[in-house]
Amino acid sequence: MSNPLKFKDLNRSQFFVTARKRVDAYFKENSISPNANGAMWAKAIFFLAGYALFYGLILSNQFGTWEMLGLALLMGVFAACIGFNVSHDGLHGSFSSHSWVNRLMGNSFYLIGANPYVWKITHNIVHHTYTNIPGHDEDIEVAPGLVRLDPDEELRPWHRFQHWYTIPLYSLASLSWVLRKDYVKFFKGKIGHHDTSSHPRKEYVKLFISKGLYYLFFLVIPFLVLDLTWWQLAIGFVLMHLAEGLVLGLVFQLAHAVEGTAFPIPDENGDMQAAWAIHQMHTTANFAPDSALAAFICGGLNRQIEHHLFPKVCHIHYPAIAHIVKQTAEEFDLPYLENESFGSALQSHYRLLQKLGQPVVEDIKMYSVAD
Repeated sequence: MSNPLKFKDLNRSQFFVTARKRVDAYFKENSISPNANGAMWAKAIFFLAGYALFYGLILSNQFGTWEMLGLALLMGVFAACIGFNVSHDGLHGSFSSHSWVNRLMGNSFYLIGANPYVWKITHNIVHHTYTNIPGHDEDIEVAPGLVRLDPDEELRPWHRFQHWYTIPLYSLASLSWVLRKDYVKFFKGKIGHHDTSSHPRKEYVKLFISKGLYYLFFLVIPFLVLDLTWWQLAIGFVLMHLAEGLVLGLVFQLAHAVEGTAFPIPDENGDMQAAWAIHQMHTTANFAPDSALAAFICGGLNRQIEHHLFPKVCHIHYPAIAHIVKQTAEEFDLPYLENESFGSALQSHYRLLQKLGQPVVEDIKMYSVAD
């Protein structure tokens, strides 16, 4: 049984209909496929080949301890970039018009120790539908009890310091993912209010075999091959995931937990008093929209507005359609939240954490629908 929460388009907004028609027209008039182009394939090959290269260089046993540590950190960064640039588009079905290609690209998630099946439930279904809704979107539950991103969560004494300790905590995201998160989500029974009590039998097999193979290739084989002690190997493994986790955590949080984004709650009937697309405009933000480096590294996730509205469009096209979305939002008097740079987005996230560590945060809970 799926979540009964509904989005009610009380004002019969034509925003998303208009934006979708204009975006579709852009691709048709320019004879462009909304899927991957040559630049996208080049990015995918670059990050996958780089990840494999670093792994091979480490296993060659031709480098000193410090050099291998540097390679491990680079592997962590490239693992995050594979998630952003390859797996994410594949799992959304936007990489190609061929399902087998999307499946292959999505399965690159296994290379970084994550489970594609669990991700499609938690991210594609739950997060993309119920963005920033407390009790529904578990992506805002970074570390329940320790980090407060839900304005209705009980305020604890240590929350007033969370703007200092939360960002370093993001480094643990990848370790948690590889060692704990997928198992917990898989056997949880519910993610938010979405029923996950029943899974296909093959997914049980895939979960344990893929995790076992990851541990084999990243713990057992290096221990047998490298001239390292077990604790040196453990340090390298942990630091690789700390680098990966910090990159992953920051990119995802800067898209939904910055000043201006709302954390709305359902009404007394359990419904949202807005259309789904309008809800996305109030709960999602872009950062560094004009940075070619951010676009290259983040796989378009620095343009989360375009991604949330058009997840079936490959992220390589987001810069081209962004002006369409922004213009349409302005016409319908809707917010189009952006931070000009990564640094300004990080500062905004810091200030929001600081604000959420205080008792009164009513102004960030709801949004008004005035179009």
